[in-house]
Formats: sequence, structure tokens, C-alpha cells
Amino acid sequence: MWYFSWILGTGLACSFAVLNAIWLELRASDNSKQCAD
Repeated sequence: MWYFSWILGTGLACSFAVLNAIWLELRASDNSKQCAD
């Protein structure tokens, strides 16, 4: 059953990386809008 926890951990890490990248892109676009004002 070690493979179940390995796949679960890998999926969790990948989803965290994707969410982190999306958050970073949204934050960067907010900063560029504030600088334009």
C-alpha cells in the first residue's frame, strides 16, 4: 500500500504547485493594475 500514499502525496504536491502558480499570476496581474493607476 506504499504506492497509494506515494501517488496521493505526489498528486497533492502537484495540485499545490498549480494553485501556487495560479495565485502568483493573479497577484502579479493585480500589481500591474495598481502600478498603472
